[in-house]
Amino acid sequence: MTDDGLARLSINQETVKQWSLPELAAGCVAAGVGQVGLWRAPVRAYGVERTARLLAGAGLTVTSLCRGGFFTALDPAERARALDDNRAAIDEAAALSTDTLVLVSGGLPPGSRDLHGARERVAEALAVLAPYAAERGVRLAIEPLHPMYAADRCVVSTLAQALDLAERFPAGQVGVVVDTYHLWWDDAAPAQIARAGRAGRIHSFQLADWITPLPAGVLLGRGQLGDGSVDLRAFRREVESAGFEGPVEVEIFNEALWARDGAEALAEVVERYLRHAC
Repeated sequence: MTDDGLARLSINQETVKQWSLPELAAGCVAAGVGQVGLWRAPVRAYGVERTARLLAGAGLTVTSLCRGGFFTALDPAERARALDDNRAAIDEAAALSTDTLVLVSGGLPPGSRDLHGARERVAEALAVLAPYAAERGVRLAIEPLHPMYAADRCVVSTLAQALDLAERFPAGQVGVVVDTYHLWWDDAAPAQIARAGRAGRIHSFQLADWITPLPAGVLLGRGQLGDGSVDLRAFRREVESAGFEGPVEVEIFNEALWARDGAEALAEVVERYLRHAC
């Protein structure tokens, strides 16, 4: 059991999506949370430089920016646009003083059944983007998503697949995200977490619980910590045994949580984190 209080807790912006960026900053400070994970769309809407000033002024550290990726298109023009968008995401991460850009690889192109080919296009994009990111002090973190997302969102479904891609590049440039929501079902996850840790490739660790039944569309079904099937504390022990000492980021997409008062929702997240993940 890790007893570090809130020192390593990071609240992902989507967990309290009902809050504006100023509300997020003020709410985290009030709750004693010193770190946040950000998403590009609301940051862009508020202004990247303005966001950086707001969070720095509040004394908050940005642990990650989400998201880059979506590299799997067959059309060369689409792939070129994706590379341009990812370069912009890297620049935004650097401006926000975070060293981690989370990547969601992209699903199968319409009409395609070629998973291997799609993953190879992810590798081709990483070969272009990894040096660009390294020059700006940003690491690329491949996030494997649960297999139910493989067709339309992410052809990288396991930590082993993510590491097979990441290991083509230096560890300081490309690593992986360990997200309990996406990996809890995989009995190979502990061995792959150890593999990632040995190489220094755990660039982000995220928490959410798995609850059923899943909602329509499945995207907004992440559970509050402690409400589902995931042994969160065991996952934390595994990543720490693998040498990870970074932030523990709570990322929950859940409409019921978003419908609540933001301060109340955050207070519950903090309490659940302390009870189930420390």
